[in-house]
Amino acid sequence: MFLNTWVSKSIIKNFTQLSMPEKIQIIQKYFPDLTEKQIQQFTALEALYNDWNNKINVISRKDIDQLYTRHVLHSLSIAQIIKFVPGARILDLGTGGGFPGVPLAILFPEAHFLLVDGTGKKIMVVKEVIKALKLPNAEARQIRAENLTEKFDFVVTRAVAKLDRLLAWTKHRMKKQERHAIPNGLIALKGGDIETEIKALHNREYIEIYPISDFFEETIFEGKDIVYVQS
Repeated sequence: MFLNTWVSKSIIKNFTQLSMPEKIQIIQKYFPDLTEKQIQQFTALEALYNDWNNKINVISRKDIDQLYTRHVLHSLSIAQIIKFVPGARILDLGTGGGFPGVPLAILFPEAHFLLVDGTGKKIMVVKEVIKALKLPNAEARQIRAENLTEKFDFVVTRAVAKLDRLLAWTKHRMKKQERHAIPNGLIALKGGDIETEIKALHNREYIEIYPISDFFEETIFEGKDIVYVQS
């Protein structure tokens, strides 16, 4: 499966010439210090995902028109609670079409992101998106979490599994050395009944819940949270 000729030429080779659509302004509203390169990379996402979604359904059809709000900005909400330092290693567990890993890799070009998923066709798309955006700090791999051997500063994830399962998959994947404002751990984007998931952990872990509506004013984020679990 390959990008069509128009997308290949206009995005992979010349995405730096893209103009900034109004949709990208929602990102700049909350992240006003983006470099020109980052703006160009975020701008390129729309055409890339529209093209791939016509071939492989990597993003819900009803969501693709709201890519920058439902997927990109949602992913970037993690940056409201932590700034990944240069050299940090971040695992995006169950990345699907590349979220939250791809937007975070654009925002933090000096941190390294490993995006993993068990579905081969999704990882194929993510690899092509990373290639098109020229993101040397991001890597996509088809692998199960329990088969990973690397260690990470943080694990980020979105709508993959309940907290108890996420912790079971990743508890041995965290580095002991800490270099961030908060200790190494799991950062999960969650919605719905998060309290039930937390109760299932029997209060054995230190947990913080950050309502995304505290950071972003769009009504779509009401009821959505960032859940941080210290490793």
